[in-house]
Amino acid sequence: MRIVFAGTPEFAVPSLEALLESPHEVVAVYTQPDRPAGRGRRLTPSPVKQRAREAGVPVEQPGSLRDPEVQRRLADYRPDLMVVTAYGLLLPREVLALPRRGCVNVHASLLPRWRGAAPIQHALLAGDTETGISLMQMEEGLDTGPVLAQAATPIGEHETAGELHDRLAVLGKRLLSEHLDALLAGSLTPVPQDDTEATYAPKLRKEAAELDWSRPAQALLRAVRAYHPWPVAWTRLGTEALRIWRAEPAEPCPREAAPGEVVAADRRGLVVRTGEGCLRLTEVQLPGGRRIHGRDLANARRLEGTRLG
Repeated sequence: MRIVFAGTPEFAVPSLEALLESPHEVVAVYTQPDRPAGRGRRLTPSPVKQRAREAGVPVEQPGSLRDPEVQRRLADYRPDLMVVTAYGLLLPREVLALPRRGCVNVHASLLPRWRGAAPIQHALLAGDTETGISLMQMEEGLDTGPVLAQAATPIGEHETAGELHDRLAVLGKRLLSEHLDALLAGSLTPVPQDDTEATYAPKLRKEAAELDWSRPAQALLRAVRAYHPWPVAWTRLGTEALRIWRAEPAEPCPREAAPGEVVAADRRGLVVRTGEGCLRLTEVQLPGGRRIHGRDLANARRLEGTRLG
């Protein structure tokens, strides 16, 4: 069978691997145009493009799939199936109708929970204890299509978005591999989503990662995990932006301190009062510096009594 794959970031590479390891032919890979990256802002190919090149698969990088000429080129590949994983471009109706078996999406949540661009981070922000991968038949709505298969996994108590991302990428590969032949045979039963149960996971914004110390410690701890490794939770330390890579609950916690106040600074890190409870900052980073343990910052500066935020 002839398969077209569409994906862009590292998360999509294992799904592409599943197709390359199958007996079917990956006739083309679609990925977003090269973007500036690194300090030199040099144009850099996506991880999916790099893997496709290694495998000798033709790569297409249109800026949009709405162009009729782009659609004609896709039709020339005569795909039986199009598999999409974190592609980043919308598939218009004309593209959805091209493959004989349609287009399927490898999505990093248990749909209908967390439709949208950032399901991993929003699952952590919400305190979910479980997430997973959904194999979904694509339609014009945002992640609204019927679900063809799912695989669930518990979320670790201390797991960051980066760690969960890597596990889900592998889980996506496994789910796709297990069901690929059934997808191509059209033998999977589509299960409509219950729209009343839907929640949404919009794209992350850098400004959302600034910590509000009036919130409870547990909510702030979830934010630290959700924004690791990007955009990284942060707070204001005087005129500087202090990035917070890791944190943990702290007890005992004095009630008389104001939210954001550093109530202790010792070998275990910086303890900060929140709207409810205290948070210990165990890995932090100052502008232009490297990541350090909270105790190293406590040793370098007298911070007890300082107000963050």
